[in-house]
Amino acid sequence: MLASIRLPLNTIKGCFRVINPRLLHSTSILEMPINVGDKVPSVDLYETSPANKVNIAELCAKKKVIIFAVPGAFTPGCSKTHLPSYVSNADNLKEKGVDEIVCVAVNDPFVMEAWGVAQNAKGKIRMLADTKAEFTKAVELDMDIAPLGGVRSKRYSMVVENGTVQSINVEPDGTGLSCSLADRIGV
Repeated sequence: MLASIRLPLNTIKGCFRVINPRLLHSTSILEMPINVGDKVPSVDLYETSPANKVNIAELCAKKKVIIFAVPGAFTPGCSKTHLPSYVSNADNLKEKGVDEIVCVAVNDPFVMEAWGVAQNAKGKIRMLADTKAEFTKAVELDMDIAPLGGVRSKRYSMVVENGTVQSINVEPDGTGLSCSLADRIGV
């Protein structure tokens, strides 16, 4: 019935400020990235190899989890600043009640594991590969970065408690290093 209503687009957008637009997910003009109060989608990611599936919704159930995403493993900003900020703050974040810290990138699990080893993340950060960008697309934080091979994740961080997003920080340009760093996340 929504399709039969003929209103200017700006009027339609204004009408849905009060309604959760994710409930109307089939209408492409209303799609929005994951937001506070949304459940983390049930998507399998991979840890260390294609044989080790980790369902992100199950991982976040009954826990407080920080998920942060990067455009790519071994890329300069991700390797020099973003991942190291979480490695160096992992103990402090866990003292504040965080059960798990997860790094997600659209890469293969072998690359994510090697990157974690190179960054001394073992035991601090779980390095999960979103091999087909399924999680990244499900939370609608994907972007096409042709020089990095196509579809990648925007840079963001979120706090998830009992499977529900409590806070989310998405870099304004999708790749910058300001609001998604470990020292900026409120837990």
